Amino acid sequence: MALPRLSPDTSLGLTIVGLWLVIALVVGASGVLPPMHPPVAVIIICLTVFALVLALRVSPVREWVAALDPRWLVSFHLTRFVGFYFLVLYDRGELPRGFALYGGWGDIIVATLAALLLLFVPGLATARDRGVVGVWNALGLIDILAVVATAVRSGIADPTSMAALLRLPLSLLPTFVVPIVITTHALLFLRLRSARPVRWRAA
Repeated sequence: MALPRLSPDTSLGLTIVGLWLVIALVVGASGVLPPMHPPVAVIIICLTVFALVLALRVSPVREWVAALDPRWLVSFHLTRFVGFYFLVLYDRGELPRGFALYGGWGDIIVATLAALLLLFVPGLATARDRGVVGVWNALGLIDILAVVATAVRSGIADPTSMAALLRLPLSLLPTFVVPIVITTHALLFLRLRSARPVRWRAA
């Protein structure tokens, strides 16, 4: 199923996301990220709060997010197929077993379920569909929070074991992907609570 076309008024949102991605790339290339202990968790928290404030409090961004097709919120979670790369790095001895296996398979499962939602759930129009999306959203949020906690614990136990997450491309996870993942979960919960009928599959 093709994703919907973005509406013409998306330039502001895309500009913000694009600038954020560029900054995250520069930070990752510069090697200035701190070791994988609480400071990185603080970075994730601060960036998530920043994204939520933009999405819910800044009027132009709030209007764009409110009009955004929920398919785009779900489709961002396809980035969680990065879990396969976690498994590859574990096989190379570059990530610890606890983090790589839990984070890897957890993210793969959530990303696979997101793809199935996009293919087979017609939208948020019925209570059944909202329930299915709500269960996936809750599982996905629990998973990402647990992955972050596992990464922090692994980094505290052995800071060198998480070095791969401090350099590109995986440095984009704490500085870009994870905050947006958590934000999209929050935005989907708000959509579900509003119970606004939305169909995301063309007739």
